[in-house]
Amino acid sequence: MKITKIDYATTGAFSQTVSDYLCRSEKLRPFYNHFPTLDAFEAQLKEKSFTTAQRQTLSQALQQQYTSVSELHPAVQQNLALLKEANTFTVTTGHQLNIFTGPLYFVYKIITAINTCRQLKEKYPDHNFVPVYWMATEDHDFAEINHFNLFGKKYTWNTAQAGAVGRFTTEGLEKVLEELPEAYPIFEDAYRKSNNLADATRAITHALFGEYGLVSVDGDDALLKKAFVPVIERELTEQLSNKLVEEASAELDKLGYKPQVYSREINLFYLKDNLRERIVQEGEKYKVLNTDISFSKNEILKEVSEHPERFSPNVILRPLYEEIILPNLAYIGGGAEVAYWFQLKKVFEAFDVTFPVLMLRNSALYINRGNASRMQKLGLHPEELFQDYQELKKLLSSQIHEEEISLETQRKTVAAAFAEVEKLAKEIDPTLVKAVGAEEQKAHNSLQMLEKKISKARDSKHEQTFKQLENLKDKLFPNGSLQERQDNLLTYKTNNPDFIPALVDAFDPFDLKFTILEEA
Repeated sequence: MKITKIDYATTGAFSQTVSDYLCRSEKLRPFYNHFPTLDAFEAQLKEKSFTTAQRQTLSQALQQQYTSVSELHPAVQQNLALLKEANTFTVTTGHQLNIFTGPLYFVYKIITAINTCRQLKEKYPDHNFVPVYWMATEDHDFAEINHFNLFGKKYTWNTAQAGAVGRFTTEGLEKVLEELPEAYPIFEDAYRKSNNLADATRAITHALFGEYGLVSVDGDDALLKKAFVPVIERELTEQLSNKLVEEASAELDKLGYKPQVYSREINLFYLKDNLRERIVQEGEKYKVLNTDISFSKNEILKEVSEHPERFSPNVILRPLYEEIILPNLAYIGGGAEVAYWFQLKKVFEAFDVTFPVLMLRNSALYINRGNASRMQKLGLHPEELFQDYQELKKLLSSQIHEEEISLETQRKTVAAAFAEVEKLAKEIDPTLVKAVGAEEQKAHNSLQMLEKKISKARDSKHEQTFKQLENLKDKLFPNGSLQERQDNLLTYKTNNPDFIPALVDAFDPFDLKFTILEEA
């Protein structure tokens, strides 16, 4: 496997915010804690506070959650045990419960977390580091997770279920399994044997990444929510997060960075089976939108105390929830995620919770053997592939023929010949000059037409080359986007069973470079 690393900015696929962060722009310095270097984790380790009681709660919850996995991989068993130890910390990434893992970057996030833990263990051998996948089980945007693309075809799960997607039964997914071009045992087992989508997703991530010790965490847990009660109460009574996020967003906007997320007065949902709706305050009442449910202040605080699991943080408060219930050092996200965490630092400070190191997940372009051969035949280098099609076409054109076809020299020769004829005509019969001019124009037009025909014939000769280029671009950048945003894991793992190990070997979370993997 040939590996090439390039700057993220070279790809043209990442925002100015990301580029500035990776370059350590001073403009962004107030919005994060420590920049993601191995040395920075020394301070992060000292700052992160996590009590024995918090570890016991986390361990108890995870032991219960993992009863849904029949045979735990020894590496996962070990990490679950290590989380009870005071010298164990986590590196977390999170994502929605996309069916069949959804876009490829889901896998890239997890591998980045795995490799971060590996490097931290080498740097700080007296500590243990556990990679964590935070399952967004409480998310209710089903339309974002109910489909995936495999070999250019879209597969969709249709169901009338509502509310938090993690609680959905897997009914209907058997139809998707039957539509697939072949059987995929990992997904067959998960979707046919699990009680709900959360359990199925845990089974899938365990099957794919269990050997690396990945621990999947479901925040939709009554025991874990108890630790979040103080934040829920303050959010309902003080509505502090909205003010702080708006302040940070305004500051970022002045610096030219567009806010990624928008805050609400109350950044909580009310959660029950088949229901996840926003909580709003109207006068003295707290109401659940699109329902008849309402509470007085005392009633809602009583509800929080007795049923904290019925209160679900939105995108503003979920990161705080994660950091409260995990001994976490770093959060790994895509470009938009890293950018929206910049809006949250003041919220963390207000609740006296350590802000994690923000790490950009690894991104990659994977070039299989067939596409690598096509690229080489076209004489292109991997880093050149990020140029748009027209630019690449110009590049190939310049390689195929050094100069544009032109009959200008011939036009000058013909013009000189007709000038001699015109001179002779004037001497013999001046009335012939007009006829000479007409014939000269005809000759000029003929040469112009021939120039176009020759040029077109040359282009037709190379039309196959340009078609190969177009096909290569479509394969490597589906819908004009990065692979990782469109393609699914199975598109690559089907033909290369060692796809995940290859990524594990290639990704370095701390080099802050875009990775190109090329099959030899």
